[in-house]
Amino acid sequence: MDSDGTQDARGTHANPVPRPAGPPPAMPPLPAQAPGVPPRPDGSAFLTWLRTPRPEAAPGVWRFGHRPRPEEEPEVIPGRQLISGAVIAFLVGWLIWSLLWNGYLGSWWLLPLYAMIPESWVEPHSFAAVVVVYAYYVLIALVIMVGVGRLGRWSEIWRRYGPPAWRRTPRTNERPPAAEEDPAQWNQLRAAGAADAAERLVVEARSGLMRDVDHARIARAWQGVRSGRHSLATFTGAVLKDGAAACLHPSGARDLPARLGRHDLLTGQVRLGTTADDARNPYAYRGSGLGLGPDLLGTSLLAVGPAGSGKTGSVVRPLAESLCLHALAGRAAVVVVGGAGAGLGPADAYDVVVRIGNPDSVYDLDLYGGTTDPDEAAAVLAEALVGDLADPHPGSDGRRSTTVLAQLLGPFRAVHGRFPSVPELRQLLDGSPGLLGALRQGLTGSDHESLLRELDARERQMGQPGDIGGTLADRVALLDRPAFAGFFDTSGQSRPFSLKALDHPVRVRIDLPERGHADASRMLARLVLAQFTASVAVREDRSLFACLILDDASGVVTPEAVKGVQRLRSAHAGVVLTLRTLDDVPRPLRGPLLGAAGCRMALSGLTPWDGQDFAEVWGKEWTEARDVTDRQIIAETPAGKAVHMVRRVITGKAPTARAVTVRQVERERWSASELAHGVPPGHAVLSLTTVQGEHAPPLLVDLRD
Repeated sequence: MDSDGTQDARGTHANPVPRPAGPPPAMPPLPAQAPGVPPRPDGSAFLTWLRTPRPEAAPGVWRFGHRPRPEEEPEVIPGRQLISGAVIAFLVGWLIWSLLWNGYLGSWWLLPLYAMIPESWVEPHSFAAVVVVYAYYVLIALVIMVGVGRLGRWSEIWRRYGPPAWRRTPRTNERPPAAEEDPAQWNQLRAAGAADAAERLVVEARSGLMRDVDHARIARAWQGVRSGRHSLATFTGAVLKDGAAACLHPSGARDLPARLGRHDLLTGQVRLGTTADDARNPYAYRGSGLGLGPDLLGTSLLAVGPAGSGKTGSVVRPLAESLCLHALAGRAAVVVVGGAGAGLGPADAYDVVVRIGNPDSVYDLDLYGGTTDPDEAAAVLAEALVGDLADPHPGSDGRRSTTVLAQLLGPFRAVHGRFPSVPELRQLLDGSPGLLGALRQGLTGSDHESLLRELDARERQMGQPGDIGGTLADRVALLDRPAFAGFFDTSGQSRPFSLKALDHPVRVRIDLPERGHADASRMLARLVLAQFTASVAVREDRSLFACLILDDASGVVTPEAVKGVQRLRSAHAGVVLTLRTLDDVPRPLRGPLLGAAGCRMALSGLTPWDGQDFAEVWGKEWTEARDVTDRQIIAETPAGKAVHMVRRVITGKAPTARAVTVRQVERERWSASELAHGVPPGHAVLSLTTVQGEHAPPLLVDLRD
């Protein structure tokens, strides 16, 4: 009750507010789904990507939605000449029609009309006669118009300046392809008897639960079924159970945390840029995207350009990202090596991140590459320690350092069951009496007494002129620093990563301590390259593409490294090397290095000396040269002199006659001067070679697009 004794209009439980009379209001419709549940995803974007045509193209062409162009550039008529010719053709047609209409050419063109019309129709005000006569006039006018239109190239004007040129994007056929040609139907699975699995994948794709990585991963698993590595029942059971999440990568990831590049996992390509519309590029490449994949990286890539030219951001990062996606699809194993903070992708994009010199690193690096053979470990370690000191000329022999290390590693492993740590290896190379005496004592009376001769030989060589043991000890001392105290452990208490793991689709990033330890970083880079070339050659499963990316290969290129790169193509592997300048490579090794790499890239800002090396390896080509000569015309008659005077007044130039001489000459594809001064910023000149041997000439590419 209110203060005045009236009841509150809101009512109480005992005396509720009376409801208005009449029918009850209509109930609202039931919601389509529970509150708070987001709408179901749509798979139209994925299906559009999957059904986009990818025609066969030349090496390096981005095939996703590619529209092939003719091999030769069609002759393009200048616009002014085209329009003037069309106007003149129209005037000629108008003149012909006027002459016919006014009877200046006679009435012969009316004879067919007189022959077709009966005499009964030729009456004044006959409607039939008027219709037939004017239809004949229209027919003759159309014939004249078609003739002068072809003569004046009206169709070319229509294509160049009419509505067809206004449409910037071509019309695409939005109708889905036939079921037998639709890649989203998984017809290979249906043909093999796995129709239930195929139908499950179709449903997953339509509902938006499948991604490009899922499609590539399941396609890779199906290849394993066809090759006999996996059974059809196992594959079908996994697909029916997990759908698009079947056959997951061991990490459980189905995509990268973020993507910066444009990838097409159906063709395996990553887009690096756009081939410039330049006269020096073949016409078939101009304006098309540039895409690289394992078929090109299998011949290895060498990119040379100064700091800031875009090697890391425009080349290394997209390639590393693409290979990580391939690894998630079970098709590749990748190892990316660079300085700490070089921008090689987030740590979440990799399975193993080795931060050498960082105490927070979860993983360590195996100094001996995971091998148990002392000779193999000695060869790899010798290449890392003193490979840059070997004679770069052909025929040089760098086996002395390998022999010295083998003389110590073999006895140590026979006694201790492991290889020496960095401090122990340094003491062995320095000739520590206590450690050598312990090895001698451990070998005496054992089954490895033959290794005593190795120790005796090492002790005899110590202190002799030309002994390389001191140099090896000095190089090992670069790793025997407090910053690396917790690394390169051989006792089994750490988690060392070995490149023997490249039999699996693993993603690895190795951060080198370039700041304050530049010499050690170069030595570790040589170690990783030597272990990589040795490991991929003995892999059991070569269906996985293995790739090593070295963000800075300065001081890494050695005679053995060049030989290792040359052998990678047959092992279904490749390397990506970047250099600031070819001066970081010994002069005798520059030619062999450029020859070993099937893909060569020269970025903007190159020096003329580096450009000369690229110009030599790209060679020359036959081209058409035109020599134009203008000769002044001398008039001999008064009328001719008057015409020449009028022409000079109008044009401001004396009348001349032009003579054109065409000849075939052999010129460099790209000269050293053009590479040094003619490559715009953000561009690069790139030549390509596939593992099948197909070649693409040097192309000017815009890496920013």
